Amino acid sequence: MYDLIIIGSGPAGLSAAVYGVRAGLDVLVLEQHPMSGGQVLNTYEVDNYLGLPGISGFDMGQVFRAHADKLGVEFVEARVKEIVDNGDYKTLRTRKADYETRAVILATGAQHAHLGVPGEEELSGMGVSYCATCDGAFFKGRTVAVVGGGDVALEDAIYLARTCEKVYLIHRRDELRGAMVLQEELKSLSNVEILYSHTIQEIRGEDNVESLLLQDVKTEDEKELAVDGIFIAVGIHPSTELVKDMVTCNEGGYVLAGEDGATDCSGIYVAGDVRRKPLRQIVTAVADGANAAVAAAEYVRPFLKKS
Repeated sequence: MYDLIIIGSGPAGLSAAVYGVRAGLDVLVLEQHPMSGGQVLNTYEVDNYLGLPGISGFDMGQVFRAHADKLGVEFVEARVKEIVDNGDYKTLRTRKADYETRAVILATGAQHAHLGVPGEEELSGMGVSYCATCDGAFFKGRTVAVVGGGDVALEDAIYLARTCEKVYLIHRRDELRGAMVLQEELKSLSNVEILYSHTIQEIRGEDNVESLLLQDVKTEDEKELAVDGIFIAVGIHPSTELVKDMVTCNEGGYVLAGEDGATDCSGIYVAGDVRRKPLRQIVTAVADGANAAVAAAEYVRPFLKKS
């Protein structure tokens, strides 16, 4: 019986592990992939994490994992298939084994929807980005494209227009879906051009993004658009399948939980991108992990006294 099992080994999960061990808990981290770090591993450079400007995403993931290893955190590579609620303890079922724990922190993150076009995966982190607030600063004074027509895409385009020379907003439909106030603000910006009824067929470039192959959905005509970067904002899917029937989620699938990460299912906590919150960044994921671990320690403490 573990005191705390953390599902996921991204920044939120690793932070929770560090704080859990420091709180005196017997902690296990179940990670689906053979390398810790989560989405940050796919980030070429991180320039907005306090104290580590310019660090590569891979190096950051390694530094975070090394901290957990130094404290003796136990890691097992296994995919959790099911969480069984037994009241005062939970059973986590994997293909390898079942694990019992008093508390669970779900830190499984979220996945950005991809376009699925040639060049997207190959140039990810080299001009292809899914987070304008994370990577926008690298494109100051340059030309970029944003793909999407919802609130996030519009907000990204507005944000990038503050520092980029030119911003193209590319949307497959002939009208935007985002809030009207955002549409009005976007259309008032002189360095933003909206390309309606266009889809991206290919992202081109050698070592970095150089251009996009666009297709007009009405005429099927194709053209090449020179850009230095592309920000894809066509949706995000929180990885909450394990708990969606156990805790309350909003329409987008994000778990409703406060700063302490506590859900409405006793003993289950969430941290990082799975939690509903206004800003999803590495620094907020780390903070979530710390808060959730401290809250979980308080929950577990009465059981420790009994034993």
